Amino acid sequence: MNQQGVRWTAEQVLALAPDDASRKAGSKLGTAGPWSDAGAGGAGAVWGLCKGSGSKPYQTIVDTTGPAYKCSCPSRKFPCKHALGLLVLWASDEHAVPHAETAPEWAEQWLAGRRERAAGREGGDAAGAQTPKSADPEAARRRAARRSARITAGARELEQRLADLLRGGLASTDQAGYGLWEETAARMVDAQAPGLAGRVRELGAIPGSGPGWPVRLLEECALTHLLDQAWLGIDRLPEPLAATVRTRVGLTAPADGPAVRDHWTVLAQYDTTDGKLTTRRIWLHGRDSGRTALLLSFGAAGRAPQLALPVGVVIDAEVTPHAGAGQLRAELGPQFSPPVPAGGPPPGGTVTDALAAYGRALREDPWLDAWPVTLTDVIPVPSQDGTWQLAAADGAAALPVSPAALGRAGLWRLVALSGGGPVTVFGECGHRGFTPLAAWSAETPGTVPPGTVPPETVPPETVPLT
Repeated sequence: MNQQGVRWTAEQVLALAPDDASRKAGSKLGTAGPWSDAGAGGAGAVWGLCKGSGSKPYQTIVDTTGPAYKCSCPSRKFPCKHALGLLVLWASDEHAVPHAETAPEWAEQWLAGRRERAAGREGGDAAGAQTPKSADPEAARRRAARRSARITAGARELEQRLADLLRGGLASTDQAGYGLWEETAARMVDAQAPGLAGRVRELGAIPGSGPGWPVRLLEECALTHLLDQAWLGIDRLPEPLAATVRTRVGLTAPADGPAVRDHWTVLAQYDTTDGKLTTRRIWLHGRDSGRTALLLSFGAAGRAPQLALPVGVVIDAEVTPHAGAGQLRAELGPQFSPPVPAGGPPPGGTVTDALAAYGRALREDPWLDAWPVTLTDVIPVPSQDGTWQLAAADGAAALPVSPAALGRAGLWRLVALSGGGPVTVFGECGHRGFTPLAAWSAETPGTVPPGTVPPETVPPETVPLT
């Protein structure tokens, strides 16, 4: 993109779609037919007019350094189908969206507003570093103490609930129904401990969930008991672990670590939902720092999260980590240049290395479900029971694919990419197995413009599996 340089691929663009309907509609609008006055600026802006059902075309503009979107259509989705269509056209046809020195006035107004707000934030940060906070620290301390007392009361109540459950026997809990669990979860919400409420809801979903559910229920009860006891004795814990416990019970950990500027590869992006809230997870890897970071974004009431980054690009940006032992969550800060294509997968290791990394992470956060790892030279192979494994090419070890990943289209894309040969796979390694999120094959060249890299050194393309 820089001047007439690198542009995203259509697949990277469509990965930003908030849902399948937007993805399909955006694909249809990714042709030159409905567009006029389209162009792209060197600072990462892409704009165009899209003919709609009305007399006036929709004014669509995208700042790819965000990315951020603006469209005059009434859609509440971010990005809307017009923004997706414009980006697909920009990615696939540089003649239809040529480079332009200046943007039209309607686009420049929005871009100028973004630049002013960014400058204001930077100025505010500088002023904040010199000006003490105006909030009353004593009032804040009293509020924190009251909430802590409520959480403590909730943790003790939950301990009593777990004791009653074990005293009555786990095998009969599937007959009690979900109502009692939901009532207990509501009590944890009243205690201002949403993390405990979430764990209670997970416990309520286990009884009758399939063969072996009493064992799974006992395991999760033990972890919940451990979290309760950790909170009740939090004053005796080392501060990094105490920060993790506070996060696990539902107290938000601030992004207060030192900002890390790096060239961050966007490895994966996927959404999960509980019916009320959609959570978007974006995994980044720092080229120079070697750090892995997790960006979280949320959307309520059926709206998609606004933060979206195309998988397979590199952004020059700052991220600020949150507090807590073993926590990878971070907040995305300022970006200093438009995204460019990634140069290949992050450094990886063997199956044994992945298991060791997850084990080390569990020492710092016993409630951790999974840990991000990159596996090199693994081959997806089927098992006799219908499941899949990622086996080392030398046959030394293998990791089972998690049940959640079985049946997904991404698993079959991984199998097709491999073709029986070794691939590099990034994903989440946990007690339920390995969830593949992105893959690279030495046989699949990346989409780098001709003439910039000799063909024999073109990096493998990132293939998203989500």
